[in-house]
This record gives sequence, structure tokens and C-alpha cells, in this order.
Amino acid sequence: MTDEIPIIELKNLTKTYKNGVEFRALDSANLIIQKGEFVAIVGPSGSGKSTLMHLIGLLDTPSSGTLLIDGRDVTKMSDKERSAVRNRMLGFIFQYHHLLPDFTALENVMMPLLIAGKSRDEAKSVAEKLLKEVGLADRIDHRPGELSGGQNQRVAVARALSCSPAIVLGDEPTGNLDTKTGDLIYELLRRLNREYNQTFIVVTHNEELAGKADRVIKIVDGKITDQ
Repeated sequence: MTDEIPIIELKNLTKTYKNGVEFRALDSANLIIQKGEFVAIVGPSGSGKSTLMHLIGLLDTPSSGTLLIDGRDVTKMSDKERSAVRNRMLGFIFQYHHLLPDFTALENVMMPLLIAGKSRDEAKSVAEKLLKEVGLADRIDHRPGELSGGQNQRVAVARALSCSPAIVLGDEPTGNLDTKTGDLIYELLRRLNREYNQTFIVVTHNEELAGKADRVIKIVDGKITDQ
């Protein structure tokens, strides 16, 4: 056991939607994730995986319960405070890379840094380093339409890491890729996790890939059933 404050802690976290009929997408979830862990979240479609991810990522708010990030209760924060935590501590990788099509790989990775107030020279330096890290040093001037699906996802990984987030959230980051490319992206995430000691939380349908994580969290019908 460690006395270190968990990077993420859920206490009876619940999310309920009401559209004529009440639907509990997440039901009294309790979970602790330590700094530097690589955690996979698995479960059938509609089980609550994405709801859990969106709550941890501060893209949605819980109906009840407590969410602590690095020991701070974000459920009691204002929208502005939550946005500050999200921008400072969280990076996101989605199933579809969501890159800006009219910008180069370099410019796409620079964008979060420029939004965060970094100078153009500093943003360029960081973006070049990260694109080299993900194996795209020779593709920095290419736009998304000139890159393969796997290369675009590598750009998305670099963009997610650009502001050095403590937590990286991946929502099916390999789901839109062929098996070989998906394996390569997953191994890239694991390597970056080990090198930078960042916490990775990845939602996946691929149980073989999930099995390579430090820990697998199973969720069914909105309930965490196994860790």
C-alpha cells in the first residue's frame, strides 16, 4: 500500500439521465487510481464506460457522489475552476483523432500550447519533440489528409501530451484502426506511460489489449463489477 494521495478517487459517483424514464448510466461507482498507473476500462456497449470517462475527464458532471482529482474535490468547483483543472491536468485521445484538417501535424500539436499561453517558439519546440517521440519527425509538415489513420492517431497522442498532463484519457483510441496499427498505438501509449509516469486511463473493447494494462476495471450496467 502507498500513502500517496490517489491521482483519482471516486466515492459513490452516480450519473442519472432523465428523459421520461430515469436511466442510471453510472451507479455508485467507487474507484481509486494511483499516479502512474495504466488502467483499462472494459465492458459491453452501453455499460457506462464512456460516462465514467466523461466524468473523470470533467466533460460532464455527476448527479451525486464525489470525484477527487489529486486530492481536490472537483464536484464542488465552479465551471471555471473545473475548466482550469481540465486544461492543466488532463489530456484526451479519442477513437477519431479530431485533428484540424487545414493545419499540419506540427500546428495541430502546437494548438493546445498556444491556447495555454505559450509563445510560438516554445510551442513549436515542444511539438517537434513530441512528434519525434511518436515517430513522426519526417511528417510534421503534413496535413491529416496526407497521413494514414495510424499516423493521425500518433499526432493525436502527441497533441494529448503537449501540455504535460498528469492524466491521459483514451476513449477507444485504437478502435478505428486495424489490428496491427492498434497494437502499435497501444504499445506507444504504454511506453510513454512508463517514461513519463503519467496516469493513463483507456476505454477499450479489446480485451487482449486491456490485458496488457496494469489493471483492468470491468463495468456492467453502470456498476463497477471487478478490478
